[in-house]
Amino acid sequence: MNDLFTATNIIVALTCLTSMALMNQSQNRADWLLHPVYILRYKQWYRFVSSALVHADGVHLAINMFVLWSFGNALERVFFPSFLGGGAHLTLVVLYVSGVIIASIPAFLRNRTDPSYAALGASGGVSAVVFAVILFAPWSNLYLYGVIAIPQILAGIAYLVYSWRKDKAANDNVGHLTHFTGAIWGLIFPCLIEPRLIGHFFSAVLAGPNWL
Repeated sequence: MNDLFTATNIIVALTCLTSMALMNQSQNRADWLLHPVYILRYKQWYRFVSSALVHADGVHLAINMFVLWSFGNALERVFFPSFLGGGAHLTLVVLYVSGVIIASIPAFLRNRTDPSYAALGASGGVSAVVFAVILFAPWSNLYLYGVIAIPQILAGIAYLVYSWRKDKAANDNVGHLTHFTGAIWGLIFPCLIEPRLIGHFFSAVLAGPNWL
């Protein structure tokens, strides 16, 4: 698979196409959302995956897909081949799809009797991909607003704390619990494939940043 047709790029393209096609079609889009009551009543289990293929608006879509494109390609082209050997493309797909599903489970269980609850977006899978990169390279920098350098591990800890606290506050319509669960899965999944990554992660953290 060449640099253009990576699994990450294919997922991004597919998500952009479906999201843009359904963005202004509220009735059709409703059939794709994560709706726990409908899932249980009509056995529509596909919604765990289809909900990641639709987004609320262009900004929501652009942010999720830019982050997925950046971190997914880093995993697929660099970290998975270097640490896990072959099968990087399939591993990326399994990580992302399983992240989408597993990240949705807590919200599904919490809202399984609430007919008004519905969720959409790829944030759970995207969080899993981002935190998988943090597992491999904890002290590499993220660039906030493209300028401010922040070590990934510090940004990741802040993200987890923020998501947890915002979920407990429950004062907006953002799926903070989904973000949190997806992030934790992103740390767990690569270690299930290669348990030695646990030691690598802690060794890298203790070694500290290499800024010299």
